[in-house]
Amino acid sequence: MSPPIVMPAKPSALATHFDKKKPIIGVVHLRPLPGAPRYEGEAMRDVVAAALRDARTLADGGIDGIMVENASDMPFSRPEHIGFETVAALSVVCQEIRNAVSTPIGITCVANGAIPGLAVAKAVGARWVRVNQWVNAYVANEGFLNGPAAEALRYRAQIGAKDVSIFADVHVKFGAHAITGDRSITEQATDAEWFDADVLIATGTRTGSPTQPEEVGEVRAGTNLPVIVGSGLSPEQVPTLMPVADGAIVGQWLKVDSLWWNPVDPARVERLMNAVEKART
Repeated sequence: MSPPIVMPAKPSALATHFDKKKPIIGVVHLRPLPGAPRYEGEAMRDVVAAALRDARTLADGGIDGIMVENASDMPFSRPEHIGFETVAALSVVCQEIRNAVSTPIGITCVANGAIPGLAVAKAVGARWVRVNQWVNAYVANEGFLNGPAAEALRYRAQIGAKDVSIFADVHVKFGAHAITGDRSITEQATDAEWFDADVLIATGTRTGSPTQPEEVGEVRAGTNLPVIVGSGLSPEQVPTLMPVADGAIVGQWLKVDSLWWNPVDPARVERLMNAVEKART
């Protein structure tokens, strides 16, 4: 059964931003940024240096895209409380990464900072922003979060950033989905396309937890957009996930000892990309 047609067809954002089919996007988890509870006055040059090491390791290992995330800023602020200092620091780091590698980059501004992320992306020339809750609502660690699609797309138009794509999670990991408990994952995927996302993400349940092929299938059944894996891809899972997904975001597994706060491990990048290249052929 074909997915419902709810919007006019548009070019694949993955084909627009990436040279290879089924792109793999590695994550640069930043150190705490100014204003965050765990920030202890570290010079921005040192924050940047750590991010550049990870970005270069990912790029040198053949990763197809890099997503920059202020992952150490927990407990994360609600979207309306994300400060100017966070946007400024993210912009500085992302610009340095853009200058250092030719790999396309995207932004995740947590928690659910669609509009701050778009501001950073416009300033530095990033290709996409990831938004964990794009449409409907759920109860996150940060409390009740509404989908920001209407406001974010108007803001994107206002700043002339229509070339920045929206990568939207469906049934995002963490939090509770009781509010949409009467809507299947497939229906939620249709909702995300209806609210003009560009790429949909199947996430699993927690950071690093494997996304199941069945979840990818549930998302795909509700959309004509590309569907990528958002959590838990490892070389062992490539043979089962890559045939059903259009790409993947990989963060924790690529780090030393598979801990998200550690540096990117070049040997792990090589192992994963070797497995992916075999799956692409």
